[in-house]
Amino acid sequence: MKDLTLGLIGVGRIGVMHANNIAALATELHGDGINLRLRLTDVAAEHARTVAAGLGADFVPSVEALIQSGVDGLVIATGTGTHPDLIRAGVDPGLPVFCEKPVAMNVADALPVLDYIRDRNGVVQVGHQRRFDAGYLEAKRAYQAGELGWIHSLRAVTCDMAPPPVEFLATSGGLFRDCSVHDFDILRWLTGREIVEVYAKGSNNGDPAIGGVGDVDTALALVTFDDGTLGTVSATRYNGAGHDVRLEIQGSAGSLLVGLDEKTALDSAEPGVGFPSGEPHRTFAERFDQAYRSEMAAFVELILGRRANPCTPEDAVAASRVADAAQESLAAGVPVRVALAATPAG
Repeated sequence: MKDLTLGLIGVGRIGVMHANNIAALATELHGDGINLRLRLTDVAAEHARTVAAGLGADFVPSVEALIQSGVDGLVIATGTGTHPDLIRAGVDPGLPVFCEKPVAMNVADALPVLDYIRDRNGVVQVGHQRRFDAGYLEAKRAYQAGELGWIHSLRAVTCDMAPPPVEFLATSGGLFRDCSVHDFDILRWLTGREIVEVYAKGSNNGDPAIGGVGDVDTALALVTFDDGTLGTVSATRYNGAGHDVRLEIQGSAGSLLVGLDEKTALDSAEPGVGFPSGEPHRTFAERFDQAYRSEMAAFVELILGRRANPCTPEDAVAASRVADAAQESLAAGVPVRVALAATPAG
């Protein structure tokens, strides 16, 4: 039996989800001869103790103590502003690191982190979980197999059922950086092409407090790829029908729609059409439950040397470059060129 211990920093909403997924993964791996254990820490110590106790995990009082306890990999699920320092803290002793997106609040802050990782030959997987979703994986397979022909249009949609707290939005970096960055990443990953220009518009017809902290509740970006292909990326915080994430890929030989199933948050206006008939997803955690599980399983495989990094920091920063350009376009009201780095797509 091989012992493997993950250290988790942060047990807020997404941290608790990762903790539960690690606990479930431990049961699955036990039959493969791997004894996966979890240690966790959070500045909210009593909450972290409670979470640890409920999962049979160990609570550790600080990040320093967690790293020094002999973990084999580090999972960072804290606020974005803490990511650069925590990534460095994990890379310094040579630990493989999983970090929720993004690497930093913006590209300017992320670039020194990329240099730090490269200089120390660090291994950092960034949490763009859609790369593990069955629908997106099938769409990429079909495109690469030539089943769609050449792509003429892409339409990405991400709709929250209800907005997060305004306090979170005040520090999120904006709707494109917080929400649409997942779409920018998946478009780049699926097509293997770079987005070179963004033209963004936004509106605020919901809670005026969102506008008060400098954000919009709904936005649309027209994106242009390096081969001239066009796409749109739309997002909103107020989709009362349910949490809705889709990608429409239209090609010269065929079309696919990711996210169209019995739980899609849509009703047909056509008489006699009863599809979809299921209960819509309410949160991103529901929509991507299996993808998040597969993402963490991939991190364990990365630690064990059984697979390549499925989402490098360079990948994540490439998506953030597009998000930064979208935020700039939203503020300026004009198209903005994306500052590209010499990094291959996906």
